[in-house]
Amino acid sequence: MLHIRFGDMDQVAYGPRWFKYNYDISWFQDPFVRKMIEEVDKTRYIDGYIFESPVLGPIPPEKLSGGVKTLIMIYEMPDKVFDATSCGANCAHMLLEIGKRKDVTVNLRYFMPMNGLEPFELTIDNTGMIVSNNRDYTLCALDCLDPASAQTGEGEGR
Repeated sequence: MLHIRFGDMDQVAYGPRWFKYNYDISWFQDPFVRKMIEEVDKTRYIDGYIFESPVLGPIPPEKLSGGVKTLIMIYEMPDKVFDATSCGANCAHMLLEIGKRKDVTVNLRYFMPMNGLEPFELTIDNTGMIVSNNRDYTLCALDCLDPASAQTGEGEGR
């Protein structure tokens, strides 16, 4: 299941940097990793260290977007907590898909919309609330990200 912790969090890994120093070429053989790259970056894996981008042409793995690098790290290293703030809204559906396949926890410092992605199931770790629809997700996420409620503690027990 996908677990999201909103706001500042200690000891989170920055996905693009972790990818740069830790990726394994064998990861690109995984059909799900290829699917993430194709759906988020519109880029196709060719072979070895070569990808075909419709915008940039042939590129190495290091030139993939920060969002897809972070998604790959979340998927390949599920025991680490990654800062998913580098993932844009175009990564939301893949983040939910990873959560269907593995137990992962991510940190978000912004509201990532989940519009049109229902039904889904995720846990907002700030509150412990399991949400399965966009309305509950939005209300809980915005409450956790609201600085006023964070200072008063109102956002923690909703």
